[in-house]
Amino acid sequence: MRVDVAFTPAEHKSAPVGVVVDVLRATSTIAQALASGYERILCCREIDDARALRARNPDSLVGGERNAVRIDGFDVGASPREFLEPRAKTLILSTTNGTTAILDAAAHCETVLLGSLLNLEAVGRTLRAREADAAILCAGFKGTFALDDAYCAGRIVELLDAERSDAAIAAGLVARAFPVAHAGLTARTYGPPGLEEDIAFCARESVVDVVPRFAGREGPAAVVVAD
Repeated sequence: MRVDVAFTPAEHKSAPVGVVVDVLRATSTIAQALASGYERILCCREIDDARALRARNPDSLVGGERNAVRIDGFDVGASPREFLEPRAKTLILSTTNGTTAILDAAAHCETVLLGSLLNLEAVGRTLRAREADAAILCAGFKGTFALDDAYCAGRIVELLDAERSDAAIAAGLVARAFPVAHAGLTARTYGPPGLEEDIAFCARESVVDVVPRFAGREGPAAVVVAD
């Protein structure tokens, strides 16, 4: 087994298994929503795609953000704390970085999983069981390197007894540079303020046992379910 890491979306790395990481907040939010009882998440690149899917799925919940601000007219934003109880079977979601990263990963990897600190041990266990080469794909921040995602990627790398690429070695070094997860997520210098409660929530480790998995497409959206 070999593990690689893509620190930015532009790297477009492929592997039998891709693990998308957008720890603040999309992959954390999706893991929490599925753990809470949502049956599927429709992940959209564009706001208009989410609105169109909502029109075709009137019983769904639509959520999303741009620059950490809830999209006008949507039911909820993209905080994982908004999904502690299921309000529908289907959640339609569009975010600044994460949902696009999921769609891009599906074009380059045979299997796409979603990783975060919330489901850290479950992701590691799943990857070890599959014994396939894996690429951990950081969603980044508006196309650039995101330290919080690199930290989370490194935490996943550290769980695997696998041959490591140079990028995977670097991610492991980033993870080991911070004594606790909260420090790893707050070291970043980019992104909007005001996410302190969500950062604290997303810094909790292995509190859900769900591994979200790309299961196909519904129109322009990636369908994500519990693996």
